[in-house]
Amino acid sequence: MLLNLQPTSSVSIQYHPFFGPHDDLVLLELDEKLLSDVLYQRVTLRGQPDEDAVLCTKSKTYLVKFVGTSNSVFLIPPADYSTSHESGGENYNQQVPTASVIKVAPGNMELVEVAPRLDKLKSILSENLYSSDEASTAMGDLYKWDDLINKVQASDDELKAGLQALSAVEIDGYWRIVDEKYMDVILRMLLHNSVLNDWSLDSLVEDKVVSVLESDGFPRKLVYHCLNVYGSRVEEAMDGGVWRLDARRVCVHFARGILREGKRKMESFMEEWLRMIPEEIQPSFDLLEGEVLTEKLGVETWVRALSVSSLPTTPADRFSILFKERAKWEWKDLEPYIRDLNVPGLSSEALLLKYTRRSQPSIDAEPVFSAR
Repeated sequence: MLLNLQPTSSVSIQYHPFFGPHDDLVLLELDEKLLSDVLYQRVTLRGQPDEDAVLCTKSKTYLVKFVGTSNSVFLIPPADYSTSHESGGENYNQQVPTASVIKVAPGNMELVEVAPRLDKLKSILSENLYSSDEASTAMGDLYKWDDLINKVQASDDELKAGLQALSAVEIDGYWRIVDEKYMDVILRMLLHNSVLNDWSLDSLVEDKVVSVLESDGFPRKLVYHCLNVYGSRVEEAMDGGVWRLDARRVCVHFARGILREGKRKMESFMEEWLRMIPEEIQPSFDLLEGEVLTEKLGVETWVRALSVSSLPTTPADRFSILFKERAKWEWKDLEPYIRDLNVPGLSSEALLLKYTRRSQPSIDAEPVFSAR
């Protein structure tokens, strides 16, 4: 559309002296809600040379796709065509202004909202875990925030959420995942000191906890990280506030530790797990939803680890792994493992229709899902 061209007016067209393919010029179709972000340069293109490009706003990620058109679209450099003559007017036979076509566009780029591609974030941060051995922090690649936004196809807000989901922490300017064994040592020392000092796990005074654990040799940054990973601040104060340990996070931590070496009989697992849980926390096997699977082998029930956090974020890969674990899933077992899947425009029901087959042996029976 030519700006300032009046209705019923006309212009002649001709080839511009610099007419050509001009691969650096493309048309981009935008939803109106994105227009201001693009015009005011609040968007970035992200992706490596071997990846499809994505466009990111502050909070969302969009796949950039080329869509061909059957009609010719002429690209004309900006000019004022407001003096163009009206068709059929008394001056119509006078010279009509001419527009110079610099390129014929074969199509345009369009944006499709997609889920952030966070599997890469987990992969690169897992290459070099932060452990109690300070020498290990110098090995392998380390990543600052600017490195991550250049490597991971996600908006800033989505990337921050991804780092939080991975329990990553910024240490000396680099984002790190702390080794679970080191986190175990810090948590156990916190629980040990809570007994020695008669601290309530529902009201841990930040300054006291940090001071005591620092005196035990743990870095201040890692003590705060432990509180963030296994608890939440329930009261703000000038001296740091008060924290409460989260029952589920603590219970999941110790269950993962037990099952790290492999599956266990239910009785053996429960006995060891309950022994590890602090007295103030009321453990329930339901707290391990989305973290463990049970299976019957003869008369015995076995427990094994399968954490939803270890699974891919793309639906196709997620369902593929789940159906390798089990050929058939009851809904109560499957639901915790797909609850977090985020595909813009697709509900959980739509994902099930796309990737699973539903069967129901009888009217009263629970539905069972298998691979499509």
